[in-house]
Amino acid sequence: MRNKANAFTENWAKTFEINCFETKPSNFEKNALDLFHYQAQHCSVYHEYLKALGTQVEAIDSIEKIPFLPISFFKSHTVKSGAIDPEKVFESSGTTGNETSKHYVAKLKVYEKSFLKTFESFYGKAEENCILALLPSYLERNNSSLVYMAEKLIRKSNCEESGFFLDNYKELKIVLDKLAARKQRTLLLGVSFALLDFCEHYTLPGFPELQIMETGGMKGRRREMIREELHKTLMLGFHKKSIHSEYGMTELLSQAYSKGNGLFDTPPWMKVLIRKQDNPFSYALQGETGAINVIDLANIYSCGFIQTDDLGKLHAGGKFEVLGRFDSAEVRGCNLLVGG
Repeated sequence: MRNKANAFTENWAKTFEINCFETKPSNFEKNALDLFHYQAQHCSVYHEYLKALGTQVEAIDSIEKIPFLPISFFKSHTVKSGAIDPEKVFESSGTTGNETSKHYVAKLKVYEKSFLKTFESFYGKAEENCILALLPSYLERNNSSLVYMAEKLIRKSNCEESGFFLDNYKELKIVLDKLAARKQRTLLLGVSFALLDFCEHYTLPGFPELQIMETGGMKGRRREMIREELHKTLMLGFHKKSIHSEYGMTELLSQAYSKGNGLFDTPPWMKVLIRKQDNPFSYALQGETGAINVIDLANIYSCGFIQTDDLGKLHAGGKFEVLGRFDSAEVRGCNLLVGG
């Protein structure tokens, strides 16, 4: 019986793994509920959390009724669905003396499929872009999900200049000037403090083919800035009319992107809901400030229903805005902007 149960679990997860990336608005709720009922049984941490809440799992028939797992559980527990043997453990940056989040990733190919499909939907194929990654604080460790993503995108790029930069700003300036001269389509992905440091040392000529994407993160290197101030400074430094942003975190296998207006879009298999700050089991109206809940259907082998510590607002069309974090929440390396 045990072997049959394990085989059923593995087959279900493999089938969902294929289907989740074909999710459309019309079947998102069905897929989310299927994943919820699977993880309510097979993710032991989530199962115990739901039990402690007194959740009647069989009665959950809409995504608004799903209890979301507080993100702090990724620090205090091993969050896995099924008897997985992880291929990789991603870890948040954290700060000295603070416990870090760990994401036990059963299949790296699921993560790769998620970020490649999402990237291509926003920016075209990686092969068509020159990809420069200015991620000094993340390169200092070998278990960053952001570095893993950037490395895969760089490898897929057909541009010989694609690569990582630690704090060698002079070399980055030389490369950017070369790419600008030949009008190469380029994405510079960078942590906020490093992009600001670069702007203080160098200015760029007109380079309309260049997109700047900040991933957040001052990490104690500089004072925290609200998004508007940060983007204004970067727009002046890089002579751009907009700055793009990435919203991602160690605990998720999917990312959302903003193309410069402060509003993030998600891939079809990811959805953001805004819960009320004074009641984690009820939801704010569109335009109201609340806390961000994320459904990530790519989190098949961990937990796809995450209650984050970020504040935000929902906008028309499922877009969302990130406003900051709860005062009591620790500053996270990958997440993100402070202010309102």
